[in-house]
Order: sequence, then C-alpha cells, then structure tokens
Amino acid sequence: MPLVRHFTATGFVVHEGHVALHWHPKVKAWLPPGGHIDENEDPVQAVVRETEEETGLRIEVVEAGPRLSLTYPSQVPPPFTIMVEDIDDPDRGHHQHIDMIYFCRPIGMPARLSDGWIWVSEHDLASRTPLKGGDGAQVPPPDDVRELAHHAFRVVEDSPGI
Repeated sequence: MPLVRHFTATGFVVHEGHVALHWHPKVKAWLPPGGHIDENEDPVQAVVRETEEETGLRIEVVEAGPRLSLTYPSQVPPPFTIMVEDIDDPDRGHHQHIDMIYFCRPIGMPARLSDGWIWVSEHDLASRTPLKGGDGAQVPPPDDVRELAHHAFRVVEDSPGI
C-alpha cells in the first residue's frame, strides 16, 4: 500500500510570553492549533482558519522568512519550517502529515481561549513543567513543541506589531 500524506498547517500563537496549547486526546500530547489544508486554500489561510476554529482567537502570521520585492506573482509567507510527522490514526491508519509551521500572534486583545486551551509560559516550556491533560495525565509538551515555541517567542517578540 502506498504511503498516504496530508498537507497541514500549524500555528504557534504567542502572546505576552505565553503560547496557546491544548491536550490532544488522540495523540496524547500538548499541541498548538492546526490542521489539514483544505482544497483551494493556501497554508496561511489554513492556519488562520484552524486557529480561530480551535481556539477562538483571530490571529496573524508573523513572517519568519524573506520577502521578495515582486508585485507579481503574489507570495504566501513561507513557514518557519516544514515537518514530516508520522501519524498512527486508529480510524485512518498510518499516514504522514507534511506540516507547515507558522508563528502567529493574536489580532487585538485576545479573547478568552476556547475550552481545553491554555496559555503556557515560556518558563514552563523551557523547564519541561508537566501540564495536566484532559485525561488527568501530567505530561510536559513534546520536545518538538518546546523547541518550536522557543523559536516562536524570539520571532514574534522581535517583529513589529500590527
């Protein structure tokens, strides 16, 4: 059987030294918002849509890469990185996500996060503080989430605000 791959986009939303995470019950890990890129959608549109659907936050992507001085063709801000993640889904079987990682910030004052989402401090991430998941597990966020959040803090803090 051929390997199945899905394109996804993930957003590390940074606000006042914190990043938005939730306990993902299927994956059993603390993760930022994100999901599949829909047909006729670019990855920035996907991360903006997924973040608002999941967290209730309106966000903007903070550009982490170079911008060309062209008026045409149009440009989509590049992700900070692209990760290839193995997914063992009990319903869909083994597949991979080609995940475009973006760094983001809320537009205006952030509304209250949707249920299940928390703001995690840079200190708690750096110190591997275990967080209580929805199933009662005390687990620190995974290493990739911690490292990407570290970069997100630097990029978002160093970029001009809206």
